[in-house]
Amino acid sequence: MKLIRFGLPGAEKPGVVTSEGMFDVSSFGEDFGEKFFETDGLARLEQWWNANSATAPKVAEGTRLGSPIMRPSKIICIGLNYADHAKETNAAIPKEPIVFFKSTTALVGPNDDLVIPKNSVKTDWEVELAVIIGKKAAYIEEKDAEDHIAGYALHNDYSEREFQIERGGQWVKGKSCDTFAPLGPWMATKDEIKDINNLRLWLTVNGNKYQDGTTANLIFKVPFIVSYLSQFMTLLPGDVISTGTPAGVGLGMNPQVYLKAGDVIELGIDGLGASRQQAVAWK
Repeated sequence: MKLIRFGLPGAEKPGVVTSEGMFDVSSFGEDFGEKFFETDGLARLEQWWNANSATAPKVAEGTRLGSPIMRPSKIICIGLNYADHAKETNAAIPKEPIVFFKSTTALVGPNDDLVIPKNSVKTDWEVELAVIIGKKAAYIEEKDAEDHIAGYALHNDYSEREFQIERGGQWVKGKSCDTFAPLGPWMATKDEIKDINNLRLWLTVNGNKYQDGTTANLIFKVPFIVSYLSQFMTLLPGDVISTGTPAGVGLGMNPQVYLKAGDVIELGIDGLGASRQQAVAWK
């Protein structure tokens, strides 16, 4: 299944995407959050859909999409998880995953505007594969990790590099500004993705391609990441893990390139759709 949430910010309704279009599944009676996932919601929704798809109303073309999941308990990110990205930023290849957090208040819809933060001079882009946790995970083994995954989504891990690197603190400061976590357009369940280790991911700014990579080049693969994180924290249903970005970020350019108001950022991943954000100035 492909899950979406649609409607005005803060009033999104649950939906699904099929080959016939987008459909409202509000009558199912649940939104896509922690409780939904921890109570076998995907299986229950599939059963409901099989019985009720004929009467589910279609979502009108052009309707705003929100994040495909409700605000999670946490957004966990893996840094420098592609060797080419580590090289372009003059960083060593990590021996263990670099872990940082992104504030959940950064979460927005896939096509919402990117608001360049107040006093920002180095707002940057990062196309990433996001993993959505489906079952509580604590101290799990790598071989069991897939059982704890609900699905996958497209994520742009926006970063303010001055805040992240030059302001004397953890990366979270440069990762957590409002609108810095557009997720979606949809969450695809595991069965929708044949090979998570062979997905192309790409990003353009104003039509110029900056990132064009593949998940085959992940240093730490998805099952290892889920297992690894579960050794340090309990992963809850609906939690988001962003797995890192390939080369081609503005920080790695010579000279460096950063976003400004009016820029249009488009990105996508095989099987996980595409998204588009327009940069606007903070007011």
